[in-house]
Amino acid sequence: MEPLADSYGRRIKSMRISITDKCNFRCAYCMPAEGLPWLKKSEILSYEELEHIARVAVSIGIEQIRLTGGEPLVRRDVPEFVRQLRQIEGLRSLSLTTNGILLKQQAKVLAEAGLSRINVSLDSLVREKFAQLTRRDQLERVLEGLAELEKYPSIYPVKINAVAIRGYSEEDVLDFVRFARNKAYVMRWIEFMPLDADQIWCKEDILTGGEIKAIIETQYGPLVPITTGDPSETARRYTFSDGVGEVGFINPVSEPFCAHCDRIRLTADGQLRTCLFATEETDLRAVLRGGKSDEELAATIHQAVWHKELKHYIGDKRFRRANRSMSMIGG
Repeated sequence: MEPLADSYGRRIKSMRISITDKCNFRCAYCMPAEGLPWLKKSEILSYEELEHIARVAVSIGIEQIRLTGGEPLVRRDVPEFVRQLRQIEGLRSLSLTTNGILLKQQAKVLAEAGLSRINVSLDSLVREKFAQLTRRDQLERVLEGLAELEKYPSIYPVKINAVAIRGYSEEDVLDFVRFARNKAYVMRWIEFMPLDADQIWCKEDILTGGEIKAIIETQYGPLVPITTGDPSETARRYTFSDGVGEVGFINPVSEPFCAHCDRIRLTADGQLRTCLFATEETDLRAVLRGGKSDEELAATIHQAVWHKELKHYIGDKRFRRANRSMSMIGG
């Protein structure tokens, strides 16, 4: 079968797999304070079904898998699922995105299971601001989880992701830089995107990566670009003149990287999305539960990927909001 590619010639190598829509936070940029209606258990793919899709996807070109949610660690037996995925021949990278609240309890077993990389979402180091945005007063537990990760160097790098919101994030920038340089974390800021369930997003709320970079350079001088030669990298990466630490800026609104996008997403209920802002999905759950062969499943993935969107159109009159919020899609 042909390599996994879309009609614009982009090779698809990365897959985000959401294993649950549930979350123990209620971040204002993601979901309402009262939460969202959760999927029924029967609607969510079992680990066996998820592993089946992952194995077929890797066989046709997927090289990297990232586990997401909701909050993935609220689902039981995640380390065992990690162990299953690590057995897939051809899978080069397996990572996880978490809010960090359960890491203190699970870091050890995740490392032992073979998790190789992790992203921790953390939007402020100030307790009151953290509680305001997440609607949970749990900053200390997240920091304890990060401290626990330090015991397991096989999980590397540890990336800290902060959503950048104008009027909220500016005063935290230098604190995050000092935190990351002291702890050897990779600090990254992600521009605020229209994926909130309350649909309160507006372009005036975007704090761009360029603006954050300028704040950092007022204190540390010009940042030094890090180049890897991989055009599909989402972050613009930099180190400091003294070589200590790394920061990155993910700028999907101010500097879209759609032309080199190599990602697809699988929701917890088995819907394949070829763009974060897709308004259409391909039902892989129906293919699996309908008793189709691996060849038919692979063909369905190929067909969906072939029709992958050219771009997300944020800021364009053609833009349409995604048909789900971020917690329902998977980060």
